[in-house]
Amino acid sequence: MYDAVLVPTDGSDAASAGVTHGLDLAAEFDAVVHALYVVPESERASIVGSSSNPGESSVAAAAERAVETVAAAADDRGLDAETEIRSGTPHREILDYADEAAVDLVVMATHGRTGVSRLLSGSVTERVVRNADRPVLVARRTP
Repeated sequence: MYDAVLVPTDGSDAASAGVTHGLDLAAEFDAVVHALYVVPESERASIVGSSSNPGESSVAAAAERAVETVAAAADDRGLDAETEIRSGTPHREILDYADEAAVDLVVMATHGRTGVSRLLSGSVTERVVRNADRPVLVARRTP
């Protein structure tokens, strides 16, 4: 049913719910796991700036750690994994990657924001769900 599962991650504890569910489904269907980290445009300067930029190594390292953590967990389950780090608008990059890699399913977590913080920051997950042309499974973070 699923040959390729996209698991976007930002490396946070909240994202781990999506990673766990994504890996569970990928294992069930022996699907390839696609781990994607999107560096928001506002942080992009940190990874494309000069090498003397102190933020460069921390943002790039965090992105690399996040996708490699997913890939290692996939490998522990005997699954193939591909990793990708992009910069841009997160929901757009997730949707573009899903199209380019022809994934069958996107599995991601919601940070569970409500009220004013949700209105101010918006929700990447919500934007992906609204604009995706393929199934999106949203995993809620457990306390």
